[in-house]
Amino acid sequence: MNEEKLIITNMGASTENKHSDKPTLCLGIESSCDETSAAIVDSDKNILAHIIYSQIPEHQKYGGVVPELAARAHILAIDEVIKLTLQNANKTINDIDVIAATAGPGLIGGVLVGWMAATGIAKATNKPLVAVNHLEGHALVPRLKATSASDSKVNIDVDFPYLLMLASGGHCQILLAKNVGEYELIGQTLDDSAGEAFDKISKMLGLGYPGGPIVDKRAQNGNSKRFRFPRPLCDKPGCDFSFSGIKTAARMLLDKTEESLRDETFINDFCASFQASVVDCIINRLSNALKDERVIKANPKTLVVAGGVAKNSAIRSAMEKLAIKFNMQFAAPPMSLCTDNGAMIAWAGLENYRKGNIVKEPIAPRPRWPLTEL
Repeated sequence: MNEEKLIITNMGASTENKHSDKPTLCLGIESSCDETSAAIVDSDKNILAHIIYSQIPEHQKYGGVVPELAARAHILAIDEVIKLTLQNANKTINDIDVIAATAGPGLIGGVLVGWMAATGIAKATNKPLVAVNHLEGHALVPRLKATSASDSKVNIDVDFPYLLMLASGGHCQILLAKNVGEYELIGQTLDDSAGEAFDKISKMLGLGYPGGPIVDKRAQNGNSKRFRFPRPLCDKPGCDFSFSGIKTAARMLLDKTEESLRDETFINDFCASFQASVVDCIINRLSNALKDERVIKANPKTLVVAGGVAKNSAIRSAMEKLAIKFNMQFAAPPMSLCTDNGAMIAWAGLENYRKGNIVKEPIAPRPRWPLTEL
């Protein structure tokens, strides 16, 4: 891809060294969905360089990600993204100690692009290679750069174990994070994920893609009590989610409402009411999880949210209040590290490298790869 056509975001860098010993440098590559990203992160938790090429403009007219288009865009962007990342860090590939890349789960065409690039670099330079589970990248990134919901500039040390709500793409899970590679599933969605529900509501209203940030913004100006949407499973024991019923109720309400009545106030109130139902479901399920015997026994000190949905202001605020109620601290990645990015892959690569989890023989990337199978 020509450089002038490559729309990139330089996510900035941190150069503070916390130790006198030379830190380990990891080049991380992410290509599982609609962002081609690379980052260089060191073992002292510094992000030396971080580049993201977003494909969102290419997919917006379709209302969602088209896998074939995404894979082609990754092929065109990957070399330039890696080159710019090295340049911005003022490093050469010889300075890098470890190569890491997403090996799944995700859109397999895109995953293959990043994985083959990383494999080629590692083989050509004889450097260790780490196969990163994309979900573990989200799960561990709060340990790289975590913030409180009330002050995005405050870093919080996130130690194991912690209770994690992971909401990324088609995934929505409550997990007990015990250590790198050790996750116990406490609850999960039985149908749609929270992110999918936000995207579908946005599409119903003709607001655009991606839907999560749009619905959140409109909800901030709306009346969350105007419409009453269901709270599936909230009257049931357990920690599993269900969001399809909320989506169906939203569709039925829209079908009964004439388009002439769908003014700005209606849309804002609709978004606020829908978002309130999702938040209530999440808090209800998390409250049950915090009372679960497995969680009580582990005694986590931190409640964490990660994944794209972690950018949602209402979810972050409600989870922070829940953490206070249970005498815990709350942590979330900075907004720039919630959606898919190379920094989380580089950091997960370093965490796994320290445990000796490197690729010793060829592996096949996986479109599905549950965290519980690490």
